Amino acid sequence: MLSAALGGRSGGGGLWRSLRRTGGACSPRCPGAPSAASPAPPAAGARSVASSSSLLFPQDNNPGPRPSASNVKPLDGVKILDLTRVLAGPFATMNLGDLGAEVIKVERPGYGQTGPMVQRGGYDSIAAAVSGLMHITGHEEGEPVRVGVAMTDLATGLYTCGAIMAGLLQRYKTGKGLHIDCNLMSSQVACLTHVAANYLNCKIEGKRWGTAHGSIVPYQAFKTKDGYIVVGAGNDQQFVTVCKILNLPEVSKDSRYKTNTLRVQNRKELIDILSTRFSEKTTIKWLQLFEGSGVPYGPINNMQQVFSDPQVLHNGLVMEMNHPTAGRIVVPGPGVRYSEFAVSHPKPPPLVGQHTVEILKVMLGYEDDAIEELLHTGVVAQHEVR
Repeated sequence: MLSAALGGRSGGGGLWRSLRRTGGACSPRCPGAPSAASPAPPAAGARSVASSSSLLFPQDNNPGPRPSASNVKPLDGVKILDLTRVLAGPFATMNLGDLGAEVIKVERPGYGQTGPMVQRGGYDSIAAAVSGLMHITGHEEGEPVRVGVAMTDLATGLYTCGAIMAGLLQRYKTGKGLHIDCNLMSSQVACLTHVAANYLNCKIEGKRWGTAHGSIVPYQAFKTKDGYIVVGAGNDQQFVTVCKILNLPEVSKDSRYKTNTLRVQNRKELIDILSTRFSEKTTIKWLQLFEGSGVPYGPINNMQQVFSDPQVLHNGLVMEMNHPTAGRIVVPGPGVRYSEFAVSHPKPPPLVGQHTVEILKVMLGYEDDAIEELLHTGVVAQHEVR
């Protein structure tokens, strides 16, 4: 679970083992590379959930509008005290850091949330299972499948980011902050969207469809001669176009497939026909044939293909930076671009404890002897960058 108190200061709770501040970037995940954007792995059997608190407070007591200036970011001057772990919380504050906030990261917090289930592990996979996401993910006749990335964690981070922004606007309007509560289960249940609505209103149980869609046909991946292509015919005219590209004019005229409702009813027969034709040509050939057709389509790319895609590069989704110990690292860029400012000169994720002394001395006003005592007794740690 994540919580954030907006417009106030921390009242304490547990000892600070180490502090750092993030600059809006993920850590490398390759084997042997440091993972500085998330905390160091805890001892076996003691892995924590993304569950603690983030405190966010203004740099001054007057959070009114600032004069406009070139490349001023919306969260310039906002400080975030981040006590979260694992993924959902750090993902939220990474995005807030992209918007100009200064993130102070406190690792390994000595407390957790209250409640009857506070001792249960709240990892992405568990929340995806309990919330029903795994029940609707996988092949139609296969077993439940975990999504390839931690989408429940990431969705919670995005919900948290939006909630914090809403809290800042609330403070701007009323002068009073508020407390928000984001958790993995609530985030994922909210993201069930039409599957949840179908059950709540019509008692239609969700099911697994593989790459297909429960109520649109065709809308799925098809195996080609050397790979896969995803094609979605969202209306009857697009279906006619698909049949024309596949040189199957008789299929578009077949009374069983005239409307989407009929295509859903006769899904198996239609998909068998389309699948046979798609298997006759290579992916690149089908991409060429669908180009300019107005029908949504695309290949299933591997990572090499994703990060060499011209649109991915154009959108700034590959960012390079220098890390103090790993050297040059490359991370995915932010998913949003803004007209008035850019996420430029990204900072690497700091090492755990890299800024402990700086934060204690400059921001919190500790004297040198007090800092030395904290370091000596192991209450805090300072990582020296060489």
